[in-house]
Amino acid sequence: MVNKAALWKRLLAQSYIWILLLVMYMPVLILIIYSFTTSALGEPIVFSWKNYADLFLSHEIQVAVGNTFILAFVTAVISTIIGTLGAIGVYESRPWFKKTLEFTTQVPVVNPEIVIALSLIVMFVFVGGIIGRLELNFWTLLSGHLVLTIPFVYLSVRPKLMQMDPALYEAALDLGCTPRQALWRVTFPEILPGILAGFLMAVTLSLDDFIVTAFTRGPGLLSGPSNIQTISTYVEGIIKKHPLPTNLRALTTFIFLGVLLLVVTFAVVQNVKAGKGKRRKGRQY
Repeated sequence: MVNKAALWKRLLAQSYIWILLLVMYMPVLILIIYSFTTSALGEPIVFSWKNYADLFLSHEIQVAVGNTFILAFVTAVISTIIGTLGAIGVYESRPWFKKTLEFTTQVPVVNPEIVIALSLIVMFVFVGGIIGRLELNFWTLLSGHLVLTIPFVYLSVRPKLMQMDPALYEAALDLGCTPRQALWRVTFPEILPGILAGFLMAVTLSLDDFIVTAFTRGPGLLSGPSNIQTISTYVEGIIKKHPLPTNLRALTTFIFLGVLLLVVTFAVVQNVKAGKGKRRKGRQY
C-alpha cells in the first residue's frame, strides 16, 4: 500500500519545483510571445514578423551584436586558457601557496562590478601617465572583461581537478608519457566538463556586462572611430532618449534561444559521455 503521507510530500515537492520554474521562465515566455508583435504591452496581440525584419535591417543593432559576440568569444577563449592553466598551476602548488591564491581568486567574484570598473579605469589612467598617453580602445575593454571572467573559469575548473584521481597522471608518467603528454591525454580530458562550463560562463558574463564595458570601452571593432557599442550599451543609450524599440524583443529572443541551445547541447554531450563511461566500467567488471 502506498504511503499517503509520502505521496503528498512528493506531490507538494514536485508542485513547488514546477511553480518555481514557471515563475522563473514566465517573463521569458511572455517576451518571446511579444517578439511576434509590434503591439504595446497590454494591448491585443497582432501576429507579425516585423520585429524580426527590422532587426536584420537595423545597422546599429548589427554593429552592436557583432561587437558583443566578437568580444564575448575572444574573452571566453583567452579567459578559459588562462583560468584553466591557472587552476592546474594552483592545484599543483604547495598548500600554503594554494590557499593564498584560492583566496585572492575569490575576491573578484564577490567584489561589486562598479569597484572593478573604477579600479580598472584608475589603473589605465595611472599607466597612461607613466608611458605618456593611453587611450581607451578594444584592448582596454578586453582587459576589463578578462578581469571579470577569469576567476569564474578558475572556479569552474577547480572542482574537476579536485575530483580527478591523482593516480591517473602518475600512471601516465610511469607508462612513458612526458609531463606535457600526460597533461594533454589525461588531465585535460578529465577536467573538460569544467573547462566547457567555464567557457560558457565567460561568454554569458561578457554578453551581459554593462558597467565594466561602459568604463573601459573606446573606439574600435565594427564601430570604427566611435566608441565600441555592445548590446548593453546600445540598449542603455536608446532607453535614455526613446521608448524601448520593439525589435529588441526579437533580439533578446534570439540571444535566449542561442544560450538555451548551447546549454542543452552541453548537457546532452555530458550525458552521452557519462553513459559511455558507465558502460565501459560495466564491461570491465
